Amino acid sequence: MDILNENLSKNLSKNLSKNLSKNLSKNLNDNERIDDLELDNLKIIQDKTKFCFGIDAVLLSSFVKAKKNDKVLDIGTGTAIIPLLLYGKYKVDNIKAIEIQKDMADLAKRSVLYNKLNDKIEIISGDIKEFDKYFEHSSMNIITVNPPYMNGLGGIKNPDLPLAIARHEIKCTLEDILFAASRILKVKGKIYMVHRPSRLVDIFTLMRKYNLEPKTCRLVYPYKDKDANMVLIEAIKGAKPLLKMESPLIVYKSENEYTDEVLKMYGKKNYE
Repeated sequence: MDILNENLSKNLSKNLSKNLSKNLSKNLNDNERIDDLELDNLKIIQDKTKFCFGIDAVLLSSFVKAKKNDKVLDIGTGTAIIPLLLYGKYKVDNIKAIEIQKDMADLAKRSVLYNKLNDKIEIISGDIKEFDKYFEHSSMNIITVNPPYMNGLGGIKNPDLPLAIARHEIKCTLEDILFAASRILKVKGKIYMVHRPSRLVDIFTLMRKYNLEPKTCRLVYPYKDKDANMVLIEAIKGAKPLLKMESPLIVYKSENEYTDEVLKMYGKKNYE
């Protein structure tokens, strides 16, 4: 009898998830669309008037070294692009993600439901500065973050608040994020970040302040003859000092044509 009830419960859960997925695709809000991630049949719901994911999320997800059993937290998840990519690439099945903007968190939750991953990815609508409400100390193996790049002194604030929050340190600062990460990560746990090279001194200084030792760094160049415009960083909580600089990552080999390495990160093959 117990086995029968268990099977009925599983079937009901599958049917409910399937129906929810169908309803979500039929009831998109204005300006929303479903984009194919071209990875493990995963899709994402995005609002074209709000912040949509870019190549930095793809590069970060490929830079992460994750295993299926890792406990992962994505800070400032937006529409949950990083959790979806981490599941698609590494089959990580214990991912939490926090997002301060309620409408973005709603999009993230609906994307997770659409992909039937609500038993693997949990979206939290909340403020990382209040991390004690949501996470135990020393509970995560990996933290990922694609934070706002601009501090209070740099860049022009976008008049559209959702875009401004995604790009500027309005709701939280780099220090807020690294302080929270230092508390949430286990000893020897790793944080992976994508940011701007112009903030490297700030990043390294604050990481060391909070016992997060930078271990691997990779500069990203749009073209081989242009200056770096992104940087990928891995830091380990409680590690000894020793920084490895990886070979440069070049995004484009010609206009609008990705290099083979970037195509591979997108899961595409270059047959030329």
